[in-house]
Amino acid sequence: MCGIVGYVGSEHAKEKIIDGLKRLEYRGYDSAGIALPVNGKIEIRKHVGEIKNLEKIIGGDDYDAPVGIGHTRWATHGAPSDINAHPHGNQNNSVAVVHNGIIENYQEIREWLQREYGVAFKSETDSEVIAHLIGIYYDGDLLKAVNKAVEDMRGAYAIAVIAADEPDKIVAVRKDAPLVAGIGKGFNLIASDIPALLKYVREVYFIENNETVVLTKDNIDIYDEKGRKVKREVFHVSWDADAAEKEGYEHFMLKEIHEQPKGIQDTLFKRLADDNSINLDGITMTKEDIENFNKVYIVACGTAYHAGLVGKMVIEKMAEIPVETDIASEFRYRDPFVDDKTLFIAISQSGETQDTLAALREAKAKGARIMSVVNVVGSSVARESDDVFYTWAGPEIAVASTKAYTTQLICMYLIALYMGKTKGAIDEDYYNLIISELKALPDKVAAILEKEKDIEKLAKKYYHKEHIFFIGRGLDSGVSYEGSLKLKEISYIHSFAIAAGELKHGTIALMDPDTLVVALATQDFLYEKMVSNIVEVRSRGARIVGIAKEGKNEIEKVSDEVIYVPQCIDEVTPVLAVVPLQLLAYFIAKERECNIDKPKNLAKSVTVE
Repeated sequence: MCGIVGYVGSEHAKEKIIDGLKRLEYRGYDSAGIALPVNGKIEIRKHVGEIKNLEKIIGGDDYDAPVGIGHTRWATHGAPSDINAHPHGNQNNSVAVVHNGIIENYQEIREWLQREYGVAFKSETDSEVIAHLIGIYYDGDLLKAVNKAVEDMRGAYAIAVIAADEPDKIVAVRKDAPLVAGIGKGFNLIASDIPALLKYVREVYFIENNETVVLTKDNIDIYDEKGRKVKREVFHVSWDADAAEKEGYEHFMLKEIHEQPKGIQDTLFKRLADDNSINLDGITMTKEDIENFNKVYIVACGTAYHAGLVGKMVIEKMAEIPVETDIASEFRYRDPFVDDKTLFIAISQSGETQDTLAALREAKAKGARIMSVVNVVGSSVARESDDVFYTWAGPEIAVASTKAYTTQLICMYLIALYMGKTKGAIDEDYYNLIISELKALPDKVAAILEKEKDIEKLAKKYYHKEHIFFIGRGLDSGVSYEGSLKLKEISYIHSFAIAAGELKHGTIALMDPDTLVVALATQDFLYEKMVSNIVEVRSRGARIVGIAKEGKNEIEKVSDEVIYVPQCIDEVTPVLAVVPLQLLAYFIAKERECNIDKPKNLAKSVTVE
């Protein structure tokens, strides 16, 4: 979750590092800092809170160092504070380190350093041990010291290091956390994510697992874990940094909600030929391949997991293959039944989600075929997959995901349709019906967005509620989980989602006049049962906001408010039903004056377990 930026060149490093850190704010952070080698020593400045706090304390510093590293931290070990903020130095600040990840054996290293070298630690962090280890091993060769320190460390990390005695270089190393090097002319950069670099470079190297990189102003040298130089293909970044601007919207989240028609259209139509055949970005999956799969695992976290819940249902229906959807953080700890007859689908917006990466590697080691659905080209999940299917959502800046979710759903439909048609599990008429319904989605989502003022009025009416439940059946149950997550993420309201048929098995005891229930009833074949569930909670005094298809007016008799979505077949309603839930969460959070784009305690890319 932390952000790393480093610069080495001929110009002032400070301004470029601060600018890069600001471009990583979307990842979430609670403190920021910078380290620069100046006059034979390393000057470290860091401060809890926003980057503007750091800018205030360094504003008067007249440092012209052409090398430096910076960091935005999201607390894991030790509370947010000036002391726990990065960068961390060794005993005499001859070495400074920034770190993204977790050092699992830090306590063991800490005790050894205290016992053998009398090291006095200043912070509560796991990261500080890295600086002291490198300082202990340093004998004038920073690369050698970093490599020796890495041998002692277990965990996931991306680190960048500078030394006072070698003020012309940065040494960085990656293990299970993202790292990218930017190729400049007369300067070079290192960062944990591409947006930090785009103002200055378009050509980058992706640093792979267990690689070390040495940056000077004229060279970027990459080494594998055995110390051999690596030749790396240059990657050209084509997307525009200006896409991150709000374009007149009050928040990135609202802008990204409104970008969904375009994201859906791009994700869908780039894969469809004139005859409605699907191109899975060059992925070759034959009838024999599909028939060989005896199980599909869809593994993800958070919002991506909720997309997987919908994916499970549509793949089972269209491809007639058993599908298990699993939370990535639990997957590898239960020794899952995975072999060479398993298709493993990893879903991740950033492509850097640590738990998803770990699950992917576990499945790959057991022989599974790995397909990933990601939004970020060149991300770790993409690079480590056999097949990659990109969502075309564009950069998503708000922490709470919206357009990434709906484009992930489109990918799930395309994968399911491709497998079903190739296998012969669905006929031509049904296939073309689903394609036709998918093609209509951009306009239908746009129609829902035109009703946002009505949804804003509902938010003003109910924003004071402290307990809100989301219920649904079939595909609506998966959408309910996503609606609940959006609300709790950005409004901090206690929110809970449950399959409506499960209400009577305990949860209905919580219903009272102070409770608001958002009830999704978009599945035609379950509509009457859903209405019965609404009556159950309403009879306990709960207030009801119903979500239904246009024409299903009976729901008005059992609901206090109703939001209608355009008519469509049941299979594709999740793409429509989630949009009013996103808007409702947004406007409720706005009424509660919450920090919508950067909610507390959350980050965009979760790169630690």
